[in-house]
Amino acid sequence: MLTVRDHIDIAASVEKAFAYMDAPAHQTDITPSLTRSSLVERLQNGGSRAAYTYRVVGLSLSGEVRATDYVPNERIIWTMSGALQGTIRWYFAQSNTSHTRFTYAATYALPGPAVLHPVLTPLVRRYNERELARLLRNLKAELENRPSNV
Repeated sequence: MLTVRDHIDIAASVEKAFAYMDAPAHQTDITPSLTRSSLVERLQNGGSRAAYTYRVVGLSLSGEVRATDYVPNERIIWTMSGALQGTIRWYFAQSNTSHTRFTYAATYALPGPAVLHPVLTPLVRRYNERELARLLRNLKAELENRPSNV
């Protein structure tokens, strides 16, 4: 299993950050390699089931995410199925009266033959760390530049 984790402080309320991230359609705006994220259904726990497609080195990887732990304005825990399998964890914390600390952590299994994993793991980790840093910068820019009523 491979884990990447990082956080960013955003000049936006927890409510605004959570509402933005809770809409699957916004994910393609901030996630560099994500080409599709669409709502499949709203779940009884309030979270979503969404379909995704990542495009990585010319390959399309598709599947679904399901919010298995959903606490408004605090966290969403996603279970990934399909081409990528694992867990994505989003945490929202008020860092002061008008700022949110958003933490993104993902743990997933590397696809492909296990014999290649020792070679691929460091490369995939670096790639995902760069992608996560871009996602966080994009989220910060989006929320800090987005009108407060949107």
